Amino acid sequence: MTRIVAGSAKGHRLSVPASGTRPTAERVREALFSRLEHRGYIEGCQVLDLYAGSGAFGLEAASRGATYVHLVESSPKASRIIASNIAATSLHAELSTAKVETWLAAPANRAFDLVFLDPPYALDEDALSCALAALEPHVQGDALVLVERDRRSPEPSWPPFLTREDERSWGDTRVWSAIVIEDKARLES
Repeated sequence: MTRIVAGSAKGHRLSVPASGTRPTAERVREALFSRLEHRGYIEGCQVLDLYAGSGAFGLEAASRGATYVHLVESSPKASRIIASNIAATSLHAELSTAKVETWLAAPANRAFDLVFLDPPYALDEDALSCALAALEPHVQGDALVLVERDRRSPEPSWPPFLTREDERSWGDTRVWSAIVIEDKARLES
């Protein structure tokens, strides 16, 4: 069972696609969001959830006070479930049914404070690196980027505008965080 952990939709059960997605475990979301809230990365923030699956991460952010949430999912079946979850929770979130690469290639119309990437574990490292590099025009100067992978996966290859900050593991799940480097001069050091 996947449900919203806290906030205005606390306890609300979310539908999950029968196959093809792997929702972030509740205990992982709870730990991540506790840390994110402590650092000021939820309430009042603009959140981008890439490879959204069931929408659990983005909807958790909306429930906890994010001012804007955008979810991107390529599977039409999963997107229908996300749309249903948005409607059922009465949370405000926008959804794009598109490949992440395609969505990121479009001109940025907003700069996000927090980005969560939870790609299928089968996604190769080069594709993940390309997605991370394509984030640059879509993020604020102090944005935080989280990448969830299998614990056996190598650390993502961070593009020059991101610097790795942390790595945490919960069971088979590993989450890396990186922060946007605000000062271009720091890139040269």
